[in-house]
Amino acid sequence: MNVDELLKEALRDQAADVGPARADLADRVFVTRRRRRTRAVVSATVAVTAVVATIVAVPRIGGGEDVRPMDVIGPADVVAHPDQSPPKDAIAAGRTALAAFASYKSVYYENGDGRRTRTYGVLDPTTRTYHRTTKWSVLTVAPGLRTAAVLEQKLPARRIGLLDLASNKVERWIPVTQGVAGVEYSADGSKLVATTYKNDPDHLYKDVEVMSGTADGKGNGTTRPGPGHPSRTGFSVIDVASGKGKWVAKPQEGDAFDHNAREDFAFSPVGNYVVDTSMMSDIGATYYDFDGRKVPVPAGAEHVLPYVQAGLSPDGRHVGGDFAGRGDKIAVAVNDARTGKLAEKLPAQQVVAWADNKRIVAWGCEPGKCAGKGEFRNQLLLITLGSHKVVPLSGFRKASAEYPGRWAPQFQTR
Repeated sequence: MNVDELLKEALRDQAADVGPARADLADRVFVTRRRRRTRAVVSATVAVTAVVATIVAVPRIGGGEDVRPMDVIGPADVVAHPDQSPPKDAIAAGRTALAAFASYKSVYYENGDGRRTRTYGVLDPTTRTYHRTTKWSVLTVAPGLRTAAVLEQKLPARRIGLLDLASNKVERWIPVTQGVAGVEYSADGSKLVATTYKNDPDHLYKDVEVMSGTADGKGNGTTRPGPGHPSRTGFSVIDVASGKGKWVAKPQEGDAFDHNAREDFAFSPVGNYVVDTSMMSDIGATYYDFDGRKVPVPAGAEHVLPYVQAGLSPDGRHVGGDFAGRGDKIAVAVNDARTGKLAEKLPAQQVVAWADNKRIVAWGCEPGKCAGKGEFRNQLLLITLGSHKVVPLSGFRKASAEYPGRWAPQFQTR
């Protein structure tokens, strides 16, 4: 989520500002546009990663390859801080770490428009703590936790920065021919997919009305400025070492009312294709080669749900599933990646990252208090498949003085 990941979390938080929505509808926000036509909009992102060995090849900021051990957070298998939310100190489990997190806030202008802004907490590999920044409109951390790709505040941007997380300085800028508003690393960190837009997808327009929601699923009668019509133009796959890439025209297809303003491209599990989630459905996403030609869904990814952050397990046997609870029983599915059938239900709300083949990171609410408003008091949990052993990784999610909204995690291989 990436990126940012992830307008889904932003829209969820926007609705949460005036009251929570039901857990099984948390990914749906109803938008009333200029013609008062309402459609459900669902953001989509694919969080699927490849198996990473003990030694990780991380591209150097200046080019070439830097082979480093996974020592940013140290050798401990689990690093947890269940007393911290938002976290101050590093969180990790198995092969994955909380590389960054973001909170969202809508800023409104005198003319009635506004903009969705992000405040990031970014892992410092030297101090192993998260430092706050509002400098970047988009930030996504590379595998190895040493570098991040960043975009400046004015979107679409004409360059991509490679930020050294230890020095907190941009060591190199990659110029782009088309304006970029979304960026994500491949699983091995050697490539970036940059999504290009005509307009800023985070801009909010006074004549596009977003209906606020309540816990019972009904609007509360108020409206806010909302996102504009989709303006995505295509994507570029960029080689990090050389900074070279090729732009491909690929706007959203179909009725504009079926899309979000932000619908970024992502990489396939092994990074050989890009994924278009704009036509997202329960049957999956559309895949393209780097020249923009449509290709079949890669083997093993047939049952990946684009809107579920935790995609394939490292061994490719399991895939993160959707919310699977009923009534007060909160549960999330983990499915068989080969058949798509339910493998087991976990005591959680949403799966976000794989720690290894047998353990997964998920959002979970406080036991016995998951109904109604209690379902929004959730924390990061490490859950073991089979035994359902639960280890809290963070405190219960909330806003703070430093971070204006509920924080959304960005996990990356360490």
